Amino acid sequence: MQYDLLIAGAGPAGSFAAELLAKRGAKVALFDGRPEGEPKACGGGVTAKALRAWPQLLNAVGRTIDELDLYSPSSKRLHLVLDEPFAIYSRLAFDCYLRDRARDAGAQIISEKISARKLKRTDDGWLAKSDNGGEWRGSFLVGAEGANSGIAKRLVGPLPPSDMEVAFGYRAPLPAKNVAPTVVAFLPGWVGYAWAFPRPDHISFGIATTQDAFEHQPLDDLLWQFMTGYYQQSEGEQVKFWQAETTPERARLQARLRTIAERYAARIPGLAAQTWDKRKACGADWALLGDAAGFADPVTGEGIYYALRSAELFAAAYLRGEPMTYESSWRADFGAELRRAAQMRRGFYGNFWGAPFTERMIEFARGHRGVKRVLGNLVAGEQGYVDLKKKLVKSAFRPI
Repeated sequence: MQYDLLIAGAGPAGSFAAELLAKRGAKVALFDGRPEGEPKACGGGVTAKALRAWPQLLNAVGRTIDELDLYSPSSKRLHLVLDEPFAIYSRLAFDCYLRDRARDAGAQIISEKISARKLKRTDDGWLAKSDNGGEWRGSFLVGAEGANSGIAKRLVGPLPPSDMEVAFGYRAPLPAKNVAPTVVAFLPGWVGYAWAFPRPDHISFGIATTQDAFEHQPLDDLLWQFMTGYYQQSEGEQVKFWQAETTPERARLQARLRTIAERYAARIPGLAAQTWDKRKACGADWALLGDAAGFADPVTGEGIYYALRSAELFAAAYLRGEPMTYESSWRADFGAELRRAAQMRRGFYGNFWGAPFTERMIEFARGHRGVKRVLGNLVAGEQGYVDLKKKLVKSAFRPI
């Protein structure tokens, strides 16, 4: 069967693009090669900015969050009450919701994974094959199968380790008392942060760091310290997250969690500024969306907003009959923001006045409402990086 578009990857980017294109009459094949019931490794946070842009996302089963605890590397706590809530989803539920919308709009969902090695250009577009022997033809090819996209590697080349980040963690039960705050804690002595995101039926714990800085065992040890401290705090104990010493109580808690926690891991794009300048996301008969294009925040690793926005921008360019304008569209829309984040990454996790910048940032925010407000907007996705420094300085010198 001949399609207008072959879209590889039924995550947020691929499914949303399929929905928008199929609604306008395009003949779309959406390939979902992920094993049934296997969620993507992801914290599942969707920013307030994304919820405002696409309010239909609130129809997916998730949990809205309007309060957040931020912790500095030395465990100083900053409690944020957000002006606009963000949401946390199980990626299995969230991805299924978007894929079902694409199907209802008229896209054909194919439970196969396209093999990038077997892709062929033909006189009328592309011939795609799966490892199971299936064949499909399409005039246009879209790669939306995540950071390890085989199509992206085939079309624009692989990313070096310096342009990649690593996220790993555990899915674990909600605390017995169901006191489950949303927590982001900056790592002591490492680039990156840990998170605890409560979902309707479990908690997603994780750590995100650069691939260059990744060392499995010490980071896994840190994550277990964080998880143990989180459960102890939920029981009302006053403990620090980063506590290496093991008491009998902590040992029993960890032993129990290790028998039931489910581990996951994933790679995330974290492109350097020079990579943003030269890496392409489309050609005459192909395009890359979301993580496959490298569209994730290099500081936080957040990519769902950029996945959905890139799908929207590509669909608009394709439906205008000008798919090549997608390149200038994404650069004008969010490219400068992501490039600025790449420039700030080293400084964000570097030192400032003799301490980690993340430590100083939380110290300032604890004593100044204006800085706290800017930081809350950054977490919610409302505050960008281009004018972040100016906003922080302006807020710091404004009367309290």
